[in-house]
Amino acid sequence: MINHLITQKNWQTQLTEAITSVDELLELLKLESLRPDIYIPKHFELRVPRGFVAKMTVGDSNDPLLRQVLPNQKEQIAVTGYVADPLSENTQNPIKGLLHKYQSRVLLTITGACAIHCRYCFRQHFDYSANMPTASAKQDIIDYISAYPEINEIILSGGDPLNVTNRRLFAWFDTLETIEQLTTIRIHTRLPLVIPARLDDALLERLAQSRCQIVMVIHGNHANEIDALTAEYLQRARAAGVTLLNQAVLLKGINDSVNAQTALSQRLFAAGVLPYYLHVLDKVAGAAHFDLDESFAIELYWSLLAKLPGYLVPKLVRELPNEPFKVPINVYNRA
Repeated sequence: MINHLITQKNWQTQLTEAITSVDELLELLKLESLRPDIYIPKHFELRVPRGFVAKMTVGDSNDPLLRQVLPNQKEQIAVTGYVADPLSENTQNPIKGLLHKYQSRVLLTITGACAIHCRYCFRQHFDYSANMPTASAKQDIIDYISAYPEINEIILSGGDPLNVTNRRLFAWFDTLETIEQLTTIRIHTRLPLVIPARLDDALLERLAQSRCQIVMVIHGNHANEIDALTAEYLQRARAAGVTLLNQAVLLKGINDSVNAQTALSQRLFAAGVLPYYLHVLDKVAGAAHFDLDESFAIELYWSLLAKLPGYLVPKLVRELPNEPFKVPINVYNRA
């Protein structure tokens, strides 16, 4: 059960009070016996908000939320084919902060910070320090987008774009809304699941006032991430006119079953969110132990088709370097 003393705090306080100590996390969950299996990463340390920890089951070393955030010794094993930049994003970065991979849309990294460090993150090795756009770079971004009239959507990413203050986020909105060709602003974020209070009144009011369509893609991997309080905040966002979608990553030992995926889709829909993508894992260095064979993903997909209505079955995709779209998995390629 969520600790209401935690969730009553404003989102910025919850952000600053996130757990960064492995020992503290294990003590809270009464899992000190796991300490020999854990290491302290230097480049991508533990970070998890206390409200998210409160959704975990005390004493359960296999808790699906815990396994997403707890550093494991397996991350240190070098595996062939798992690399620091699995999507070759460093080659698709025409100006600082902007990634241009897809024809009709560009991605803007407005921060390198996240509220939570997911151990499978494909950008855990990304050089954010060299790619953060400054206030003075906004005109360069406007000019770049204006030079490509086919661009009609901008994706705010990071890091997590909702990790920044409302003042800073709204300033970006003010800038982007001056670009007449943009019709959609999409926000990719995990904050609504790990600190639901981030969807505060000021943010929702600003999103509702935007001249652009607002799409928010939350990154939920397991039904346990969506409790009653989280669902309440998501419903508020939907009432504000925000289109809510979810993309998940298929993770070994976390959500790799029909029951887990079915429960996730149903919980999302009850909260006003439609399943969008189910990604097979990006082959990032340190995350190989989460990966599954593509053949397994295909059989799981067919099982979901039998279990769920079509609108609750996410598209099964893989993102590949230098492809101008998410690549659909060939689900007819069955053994």
